[in-house]
Amino acid sequence: MKFILKITLIYFLLISLSFSETNFQQKKFYYENLVKNWTKIFPDSNRNAAGPRFFKYLIDQDLTYEEFIEYNKLYCPVSGSLINPGEKPDFIFVKELRTQKNICGELYRCCWPCSCDLMNYTKVKKIKHKFKDGPKTIDVLLIDNPCTKKDFPKEVNRNYFCNGQKLNKEEVYVVDSKLVIGILYEARKCQKADIKKIESNEITGKFCAFKNDIPLEEMNIGMGDIFIKMAR
Repeated sequence: MKFILKITLIYFLLISLSFSETNFQQKKFYYENLVKNWTKIFPDSNRNAAGPRFFKYLIDQDLTYEEFIEYNKLYCPVSGSLINPGEKPDFIFVKELRTQKNICGELYRCCWPCSCDLMNYTKVKKIKHKFKDGPKTIDVLLIDNPCTKKDFPKEVNRNYFCNGQKLNKEEVYVVDSKLVIGILYEARKCQKADIKKIESNEITGKFCAFKNDIPLEEMNIGMGDIFIKMAR
C-alpha cells in the first residue's frame, strides 16, 4: 500500500512539474511576442510611463481571456517596462473609482517603487469586455487624463496618449474619460487583515512609506517623478 501511494505521489509530482514547465514556456512565448512587436507598440521605442500602450495593443488583439490576462502580466503599468515571465506580484490596495473603497489585488511591476506610486495615484474599476471566448470582467487601473497638464513630463511621448487636450482613443483605452494603464489581478474588497498585511510588508509598507516622504523635486527612485507628474 505504501509503495502504491509513493508511486502515485511521484506520478502527480511529475505531472505538476510538466504542467509548470509548459506554463512557463507559454509565458515565455508571450514575452517574446511582445518583444517582436515592440516597434508596433512604441514606434519611437520610447516606453516611458507607456504601460497604457501595451494595454491598448493587447485589448485590440483577438485573444482569449486567459491569453489577455497572461500577456498583461508581462509589462509594468507604471513604467512601461517589460517584466520577465514568472515574476511574483505585489499584494496592494487601490481605491475603487466610484465608491472610494479599498480594493485589494495583485500587481505585476518592474520594481518596488511602482507599487507605491500606483497605490497613491490610481483608481480601479471593474469593466466587461468581449474576448475571443466570450465576455469577461476585468479590473482596470485608471489615472486622470494627463493631456491637460502643463507639466506633462518631457521624457514621455505625448503623442502616444493625446489628441490636443483629450485622450486619443485610437492610441489608448479610455474608461469614464480616464486612461487605462493596466490591470489589478485577483481584485476583491479589502478586509482588515489584507490592509494589515500590506502595511506590514517590507515593500508596500516600510519602503513605500519612505518613498512617499520624498519631495517630488528630489524623487530619483524607479521612474522618479515621471509617472507621478502624469498621474497626480
